[in-house]
Amino acid sequence: MAEKKILVVDDDVRIRTLLRRCLEGDGYRVVEAESAQSVRDAFGAAAFDLVTLDLNLGADNGLDILRELRRTHDVPIVMVTGKDDVIDRVVGLELGADDYLTKPFHVREVLARVRSVLRRSSRPMPAETTDRDSDTSDAPWLSLDGLKIRLDRMLLVDRQGEDCDLTTADFKLLAAFLKNAKKPLSRDRLMDLIDGQEWAPLDRTIDNQVARLRKKVERDASRPLLIKTVRGIGYILTESAVELDHH
Repeated sequence: MAEKKILVVDDDVRIRTLLRRCLEGDGYRVVEAESAQSVRDAFGAAAFDLVTLDLNLGADNGLDILRELRRTHDVPIVMVTGKDDVIDRVVGLELGADDYLTKPFHVREVLARVRSVLRRSSRPMPAETTDRDSDTSDAPWLSLDGLKIRLDRMLLVDRQGEDCDLTTADFKLLAAFLKNAKKPLSRDRLMDLIDGQEWAPLDRTIDNQVARLRKKVERDASRPLLIKTVRGIGYILTESAVELDHH
């Protein structure tokens, strides 16, 4: 298996050194960056399988870097925050971060988070052609309330016919709902289905992921009709997807 390359972004050299030693000890290749410009330079020189991003970078705003990465790269991102930085953590998840670490963290937790996110983000290689109309594979396109979805290639086409930019975590959650349509799913069950981290009763990770997904799939995210909240349980996808005929 090819060696995975990770970009560690932190302005504290001690944290970067700790993460480098931890990750390299587990067989990953590590590149360090300490600012927004050094992140751009790193991506200009190489591709990465995952980024760890400290949101408190001093002169640079880690959330701005997260926004920029989400606009330009489909790479899993694990954000690093202080224990009390709850608001930044919530905003980061809504912007598309795949997971988070809180300082101080343990080496074992770092490796567990990284392995989990990399495992969730692994996907089949796409076919050589990206032309949906010339696609001849057997996997079906699915239709859901005007959306078109291809699970095997992690594609979502919106109601205007435009490709929708979903993070890996978003798509894992959508796939879990599609495979369990019209069934109420608890937060525990959803976390199991997307192979997520363990969570505590006050942890709002799954709620934030659902809120982010609603913005992509609902006609009006403020009044969701597709992904509804089931009081005291969790969430439910109210419609089943149907297969589209190949043309």
